[in-house]
Amino acid sequence: MNTTVQPFIAERDVDRTDKTVGVRVSELSDKALIFSTVIVLGWIGAMKFTAYEAGAIEGLVASSPLVSWLYSILSLQGASNLIGTVEIVTAVTLMIGMRNKTAAILGAFSSVVIFTVTLSFLFTAPGWEASLGGFPALSVVPGQFLLKDVVLLAVAFSLLGKALNR
Repeated sequence: MNTTVQPFIAERDVDRTDKTVGVRVSELSDKALIFSTVIVLGWIGAMKFTAYEAGAIEGLVASSPLVSWLYSILSLQGASNLIGTVEIVTAVTLMIGMRNKTAAILGAFSSVVIFTVTLSFLFTAPGWEASLGGFPALSVVPGQFLLKDVVLLAVAFSLLGKALNR
């Protein structure tokens, strides 16, 4: 009887270890999602304060019905600075959100808005490569450059769901 019980116990211990490792990996990946989003938003947000980046986003912003109005009230650099400020504040709010549920919700929601807006540029800016027949062939810029925002938007929704469920 002892020989039949022992393999059962060993198998259960392995299952517990797997779940513990799985939980640890999930917790680590949750933190990695936050930190990677903070890095992306913080870095890109800081770049918005340069003339180079302000010029680089001009066509995207100008073609968007969601944000083109910024140029009617702010200069090229002023609009870029505002966008950068929103991105940096969102990054900081996500970091604070690791300890504060309200900040986590605000930061994640702001991330959803940011990545929804930037992903919308894929449809408002000329992003289809005409030499390849147009849709669905994406140009490198802005098409392929903006396509990453599909993943970033999914991450933002994941962060929002986790924040709301705390």
